Amino acid sequence: MAAIEIEALKDILAAGGALAGLDLGDKTIGVAVSDQSLAFAHPRPVIRRTKFTADAQALLKMLAADGVAAIAIGLPLNMDGSSGPRAQTTKAFVRNMERLTPLPFLYWDERLSTVAAERVLIDMDVSRKKRAERIDSAAAAFILQGVLDRLQALG
Repeated sequence: MAAIEIEALKDILAAGGALAGLDLGDKTIGVAVSDQSLAFAHPRPVIRRTKFTADAQALLKMLAADGVAAIAIGLPLNMDGSSGPRAQTTKAFVRNMERLTPLPFLYWDERLSTVAAERVLIDMDVSRKKRAERIDSAAAAFILQGVLDRLQALG
């Protein structure tokens, strides 16, 4: 399925199912999943990246276990709003995933999500080592919570 807009996401999620949030990194994929009421984002363990096929299988298995109906993926735009190489890598990842799953993808502007997630972890007094392990899932939760909040605002 092609990438969708947030307005279409409301209809897809109305039938039930959770929403996942992804923060795609070079070494890991941060994952977060909503509750069934679509109010809160819950971080999941990161997926250590190896090869695309193995990464995709691990991700799809995790999403199936959580009953995910759609995926919001962070789109790393430049600060001026333009697309750079990282945004193109994210779009290529989604194109490849679309061949493997009927789950729809929503691109979500993720500028400064990792910075915000790190600030939250620092405020929680999480050690530097544990922050490094959790930052991508925390960023995925931050991305997902932004989508959930927007869905609530849309009614």
